[in-house]
Amino acid sequence: MPASSGLRQCIRDVSPYLILLVTISTLGPLQFGFHLAELNAPQDVISCRYKQQSLSSRLSSALSSSGDTTTTSSALPDCIPMDDAQFAVVSSMFTLGGLIGALGSGPIAAAKGRLLAMRLTSLFYIVGSIVETLGASIAMMAAGRVFSGVGAGAATVIVPIYISEVAPPRERGTFGAMTQVSINVGILATQTMGYFLSYGSAWRWVLGAGIVVGAVQGFGLLLVPESPAWLAANESVSHAKRILQRIRGTHYDIGEETAAWDDSAVAPEEEGLLDNPIAGSRRGSTNSKAGGKNNGHLGFLEVVKDPLYRPALIAVVGVMCAQQLCGINSIIMYSVSLLRDLLPINSALLTIMISAINLITTVACSPLPDKFGRKTCLLLSICGQGVSALALALSILFEAKILSAVTVLFFVAFFAVGLGPVPFILASELVGQEAVGATQSACLGANYIATFLVAQFFPIINVSLNERFGGAGWVYFIFTALAALCGLFVFWRVPETKGKKDVDEVWGRTRRLD
Repeated sequence: MPASSGLRQCIRDVSPYLILLVTISTLGPLQFGFHLAELNAPQDVISCRYKQQSLSSRLSSALSSSGDTTTTSSALPDCIPMDDAQFAVVSSMFTLGGLIGALGSGPIAAAKGRLLAMRLTSLFYIVGSIVETLGASIAMMAAGRVFSGVGAGAATVIVPIYISEVAPPRERGTFGAMTQVSINVGILATQTMGYFLSYGSAWRWVLGAGIVVGAVQGFGLLLVPESPAWLAANESVSHAKRILQRIRGTHYDIGEETAAWDDSAVAPEEEGLLDNPIAGSRRGSTNSKAGGKNNGHLGFLEVVKDPLYRPALIAVVGVMCAQQLCGINSIIMYSVSLLRDLLPINSALLTIMISAINLITTVACSPLPDKFGRKTCLLLSICGQGVSALALALSILFEAKILSAVTVLFFVAFFAVGLGPVPFILASELVGQEAVGATQSACLGANYIATFLVAQFFPIINVSLNERFGGAGWVYFIFTALAALCGLFVFWRVPETKGKKDVDEVWGRTRRLD
């Protein structure tokens, strides 16, 4: 009965318009996943290590040889010669752009609004995809990856904030998981396209698809309103209420959600009557969640220096680093080349299976943070990935191929339980609205630094360890140790946010009674 009543409540809380807003906004994280994995399947073809013509190309060649044909030559090369180190640089440039986007988007989203920032991400995605598609050199490919990365970094900062501000309070955990779900949809799409288009110059169609998705996102955002919470804190409470009522539906009571706005935000016509700088500077200092004009928006240095926000900053940065240091992108970005000679089935096909399982488990596990708690899901995810990494290292080392394939699937599935969705929703639950932009930018910046380290050094360390000790799989012992350290960090430094009404309750601070 509780589960069915919770489902009915969720259905009552969710309007078709909200579904439309979440669908359009999550096209940003979808493209993050798309660009993250776009070079995985066609890696050998792009880098000129392996050339393969499709069946249709061979038939066309056979037919053209028997008659008069018009020779078409493309100005773009079929491949770009690269060794492992050069390919790692091209691949990791995406994370460099992501770092720039993550650090720069928070202040823009805080000052100018979530909507403008999301529209800028679509522009960067389109430009990056065009440059990559037309790339004829390592430098061009790297530049395109940087542009796409800027869009991805900004999207993964802004979209989780936007979703948390438009989603019903009781379903924020479920809707927060949609960021990770959309990332997995993008990964699955690009892996599937790469499986069928990894020949000749067809891999450019994989990169070109990003232009279409970016354009769809840009046009879709014309239908999306500004975040009601941002409007209440920066412009007009009455306008914010009208938008929130439209999102929730005409019969939904938004009084409870907007109570904090009425208490903290000041209407423009009242500002001249309440010109008290002392009261204004203290207003909301303990009740961080009620961010209004009085609070303004805090920058990164202000958040770092303020002991009120420092524990939250440490927690979200640590969790975001844990998301990458447990090793998920060693599979997402390099699974085809890593598993090519280790497993009994086609590694590109296995990669599609991995992406599909990642998507399915993420969707299936999306209610878990609301049911069991964010911290519980994080610990279960980290422990599962650590055990899976240990099993993967041993199975690869002792050439247990079937076990290796199964372990890879478990490795990805455990990521979806907690480390996938939870980090994206923590910032909005651990700090108030006035600091969420800076905190989300900081934690996503840390995430991209960790992603860069994995993308750049994983293939190098993997080869080095295999040559030093013989065999393969040694690098996953490192991921096992990192998972243990990340688990200890989450256990000691990350508070539970499930069931807590506001930020002060999360941290056990004294709450205002007025």
